[in-house]
Amino acid sequence: MGRHAAKGWRALKMTVIQAIHHIGRLVFTTREIAGLTSGSMSSTTQSLKRLEQQKVIKKIFQGVWAFAYDKRFSPFLIIPYLMPNHRAYLSFISALHIHGVIGQIPQVITVASTGHTKVIKTPVGTFDVHQMSPDLFAGFDWDGSGGYLLAEPEKAFVDCLYLASRKGRRFGNFPEINTERLDQKLLKGWMRKINDKKIRSAVLNRAQKILSL
Repeated sequence: MGRHAAKGWRALKMTVIQAIHHIGRLVFTTREIAGLTSGSMSSTTQSLKRLEQQKVIKKIFQGVWAFAYDKRFSPFLIIPYLMPNHRAYLSFISALHIHGVIGQIPQVITVASTGHTKVIKTPVGTFDVHQMSPDLFAGFDWDGSGGYLLAEPEKAFVDCLYLASRKGRRFGNFPEINTERLDQKLLKGWMRKINDKKIRSAVLNRAQKILSL
């Protein structure tokens, strides 16, 4: 490669700011930026930290950053980054609130995943992640912005009862619930997909008491 060609190639390399805008998302990773700038992970991290000090971006957790000060930002956009080796979707009471099934605003963000149950605390919110059986890992789609996976209202409700039947009454009580926003046919369809007969029976019984199915 000649001197002028090498000079031109270097000129084409992206800066960190250019790389962030090239990605075009409100949430991104250090690895993505390092790949676009051809920089090392450590030097890229230092550049991102400087942007954080200027309150341009915020570090969410190791290797993940966000434009948390942008009015378009939502903590839900973090969901795809919570479990690097597992899929996850917004469900349980958080999804029910979004769909208008319950009015109460959840104190934590409830997430279903194929990964282990855990609580993940971040500067933008606390995520309560619960492991779901593979046979029930369905019934979700991208939200309107395409930023995260969101459970259908009926599936979120069944997820609540499924968890309540296994781990006590935490998600089993709904003081205020708008039953008109739930399709009973879809509810029954999701309950039939529960392979464990004992859990399926417990979920059905709870649903009957709450919704008079």
